[in-house]
Amino acid sequence: MTLDDALYPPIETLQNGRMKVGALHDLYWETCGNPQGIPVLFLHGGPGAGLSPNSRRFFDPQKYHIVLLDQRGAGRSTPLGETRENTTQLLIEDIEQLRARLGVERWLVFGGSWGSTLSLAYAQAHPERCLGLVLRGIWLVSQAEINWWLYGIRNFFPREWEAFAGHLTEHERHDLLGAYSRRLESSDPEIYLPAARAWSRYEGSCLHLLPNPQTADAFTQDAVALGVGRLEAHYFRHGAFLQEGQLLRDMARIAHLPGFIVHGRYDVICPVRYAHAVADAWPGVDLRIIEDAGHSSYEPGIAAALVDATKRFARDGHFQQR
Repeated sequence: MTLDDALYPPIETLQNGRMKVGALHDLYWETCGNPQGIPVLFLHGGPGAGLSPNSRRFFDPQKYHIVLLDQRGAGRSTPLGETRENTTQLLIEDIEQLRARLGVERWLVFGGSWGSTLSLAYAQAHPERCLGLVLRGIWLVSQAEINWWLYGIRNFFPREWEAFAGHLTEHERHDLLGAYSRRLESSDPEIYLPAARAWSRYEGSCLHLLPNPQTADAFTQDAVALGVGRLEAHYFRHGAFLQEGQLLRDMARIAHLPGFIVHGRYDVICPVRYAHAVADAWPGVDLRIIEDAGHSSYEPGIAAALVDATKRFARDGHFQQR
């Protein structure tokens, strides 16, 4: 099975626009599909990765009213890579502002990786606005997960980690996050752009079960690297502006909502144990482990499972466990 076999055909936008939030940020949003269909919100990963045309293709355009948003500092939102006035709580406010702007009462929330983090945080803050959640590549922003990303992935991708750490001087490598943060927050593009490319290439090189050089190359493009590098380091440094263990602690707030989680068995970006932790705290959730996949939502097995989930929700209003 190829990715095109798993996803719906390319979908054109119906509407797009910009939404001013605060003094600094101007956000890009778009809709596609059926305006009378089931509202669904797509939350991209990163933080900072932004949308792509493929983001629309997990949903039947006849059944869903698909809403997509480039979060603060990401994609076509401006300023790209801006970390000021950029917190999880403000992103949640942005989602609510967009929901009200579009006249959506309740929607299905769909997010992977950092998008799963933001989906959980949003749903726990506004459970009354959610029809359910479809999540991929669970990330709970614990210190253990951050440390794993910075240092543990080298056990599986040693050369990629060496290139990542090698961007820094040897005496800085005991504190990769601090050293990268200093470079990424520099005002000098000759300092921050190479750091952003090195950070982003590291992540892009580790996303797939099998090597995918095209993804790694795409992550080094400045339009992607600056958002991913700056915003990931910013959110890592602040624990995503959440209390340690907050998302698991507050699972009771959304326990009544239907949920679906898909996670690659060999996901080294977001280890699978955290998907099990969320499932253990969420009675009735449908957890699907894909045995031949890593992290990316564009690995065929993961994409097929996500599409299956949206099909079942459109048909039944929930996710029937098999």
